[in-house]
Amino acid sequence: MSLLRFPLEELPFFILVMLVSFSVHEFAHAWTAYKFGDKTAYREGRVTLNPMAHLDWIGMIFLVLAGFGWAKPVPVDRRNFRSPRLMTMLVTAAGPVSNLLLAFLGLLIIAILNASGVSMSDAAAATLGTFFKYWLQINMVLFLFNLIPLPPLDGYRILEEFMPLRSRIQMMKYEQWSVYIFLLILFLPPLRRITIDPLFSLSGPILIGMNRFLALFFG
Repeated sequence: MSLLRFPLEELPFFILVMLVSFSVHEFAHAWTAYKFGDKTAYREGRVTLNPMAHLDWIGMIFLVLAGFGWAKPVPVDRRNFRSPRLMTMLVTAAGPVSNLLLAFLGLLIIAILNASGVSMSDAAAATLGTFFKYWLQINMVLFLFNLIPLPPLDGYRILEEFMPLRSRIQMMKYEQWSVYIFLLILFLPPLRRITIDPLFSLSGPILIGMNRFLALFFG
């Protein structure tokens, strides 16, 4: 997402949702690691929902202008885990899963508002509609995007833990080249259309599935 893809007057919604979504994502990594016995992120003040603890200003600027950005990575020392491979996978997966849960929370709030029959002005309805549009879109993008098995994304770190030691060593040798492949996929439209775009197309079916689940309770 970039300035070219949404009206400038909607920029505050975009920035607000990104700050919340990034903060929850990084907090999920840090909190899960802390619960598993690694206090590295805790000592650096990362077990918090305060966006200032997670914000990378350069990454945020790139996000707004180029549609690609980042937050501060959460430091994790896997040597502090009782089961390093399993717990590292869970800590890594906690970030994307938190964004999926945020998307579900957004749908839940929408369902509650619709079921309650609360009346609001056209302006208020339009404002809420815009906010939740970005809330759902951004959190689904963060969920799916981070599952891509290329560094520096979470999907790569999860895949790495599944690999035998010898394979992991080989993967580490090519990590620097994998980053370039990732950037090519991200910024070259022909490659995006056959890689990232089909992945993002899963967002719709996932949201529909969650909506159908909520319909069991809210009609």
